Amino acid sequence: MSEALTELATHIELKRPDCVISWDIAFGELTINATQSSLPGFVEFLKTDTTCRFSTLVDITAVDHPDRDQRFDMVYHFLSMYQNHRIRLKVGVREDDIVPSLTGVHSGANWFEREVFDMFGILFSGHPDLRRILTDYGFRGYPLRKDFPTTGYTELRYDEEQKRVVYEPVSLVQEYRQFDFMSPWEGAEYILPGDDKAEAKG
Repeated sequence: MSEALTELATHIELKRPDCVISWDIAFGELTINATQSSLPGFVEFLKTDTTCRFSTLVDITAVDHPDRDQRFDMVYHFLSMYQNHRIRLKVGVREDDIVPSLTGVHSGANWFEREVFDMFGILFSGHPDLRRILTDYGFRGYPLRKDFPTTGYTELRYDEEQKRVVYEPVSLVQEYRQFDFMSPWEGAEYILPGDDKAEAKG
């Protein structure tokens, strides 16, 4: 399998050297690091080239690396049912970059890109309807960024007087911010069944 993937990677690199930065095979999977600017054309090549025929877009997601200059990795997974191969594309993206949309090549990219926008705040040029898909329209922030607070910024509840859902800033009282990392078994004042036998042997 690794030999077949090596041949595939070599073929892709020879055909599109302008798009391939590097490639790697790990755990039986081929990952190609690609340039951002030529992304739609490169994906079109992977879809139509007779050796590749990656006609199925499986998933699009992102990974946040807040300490890097290229903060995000856009990650694309494709499947070739004709050649029985899978491929992963990774594209480095700065926080203020606008990534070319793949909706013109794979219409299924529409909701995937909306999810990435909603969760990470990454913008896509050429997307027909880029708006939030999982959170509310008034939601603040991007939940899958690593600097997003685990509590969020707002909470919602049903207000009986107003007869509607209301948004309020998150306010945690101090006692809920105290964490005791001691094991529940430490400092216990009772003896568990069998403990007396261990003491007797000692």
